[in-house]
Amino acid sequence: MSEVNRYREFDDPQKRPRYTGLPTFMRTPWAGEDWSGVEIGLIGVPFDGGVTNRTGARHGPREVRNQSSLIRKINQSSRIAPFDIARVADLGDAWVERPFHLESSLDEIAAFYRRVHEAGIVPISCGGDHSVTLPILRGIAKDRPVGLVHIDAHCDTGDDYLGSKFHHGAPFRRAAEEGLIEPKRTIQIGIRGGINDPDVWKFSHDSGMRVVYMDEFYERGVKWAIEEARRVVGDGPVYLSFDVDGLDPVYAPGTGTPEAGGLTTLEAQLLVRGCRGMNLVGGDVVEVSPPFDPSGNTALVGATMMFEILCVVADAVARRKRSNAS
Repeated sequence: MSEVNRYREFDDPQKRPRYTGLPTFMRTPWAGEDWSGVEIGLIGVPFDGGVTNRTGARHGPREVRNQSSLIRKINQSSRIAPFDIARVADLGDAWVERPFHLESSLDEIAAFYRRVHEAGIVPISCGGDHSVTLPILRGIAKDRPVGLVHIDAHCDTGDDYLGSKFHHGAPFRRAAEEGLIEPKRTIQIGIRGGINDPDVWKFSHDSGMRVVYMDEFYERGVKWAIEEARRVVGDGPVYLSFDVDGLDPVYAPGTGTPEAGGLTTLEAQLLVRGCRGMNLVGGDVVEVSPPFDPSGNTALVGATMMFEILCVVADAVARRKRSNAS
């Protein structure tokens, strides 16, 4: 019997056939409990206790992991090769032991991210509903507030709803009140949809957040929105939060609160790529709800946007390393 030829490039697990191996985010190494040496941690947050209507986002991280096997190593547009310039690993899930109690669930998630922050790891997360961004910020921004690039159909600066101030329509109001984000260094892009209260996003405007409604985005375009985001956030630390309902539901039907008339996937990719050069300290993709999209396309979009965020965050990590070494 002849000797089987080996393909040396398959020594790299990320280059093996994409239907092989255990699913981790983008086929990165699974770090388990040993986070030593990790610079960027990919984390699932399978929690949707803050959803106000269509649940299912708790299943998002698992399906995004599955679909992320399609992600390759280099961003063809930006030429960023994130796995070459930063040590990236899957840290597993920030799962909740007591999911039936909302406030303590958020406390559990925050505790996980405090450990991540104390280990010097920059987190890129996959939710879960948008309420999970609040405890993430509690974990990584307690020592100093951060700016925010927020892409979404909704401002998520509401208040009490059905007896709770902690839900996926209010994380950024709570984050501002707790001093975790700087409202005047916050931009919210893609806002649209019908409303019951004309002042539903009054907090965003009154606190100084820059709200870019979809009409304005459509009139002025992607390049303008990128420059506006860079102007607003400045040079300070910035967090990037991407809700898949910022996209038109033709691209991402599997989400809890779809709104027609949204961004295209390309516009969203260009917006995230435009964040290159910002002092990014983390990011997330939220509200992927697989039960509402059996095709798996929404999860693939979620994985794609997570990769786009990884690229610009890895670039920021690499720049900070060079700056510290000089």
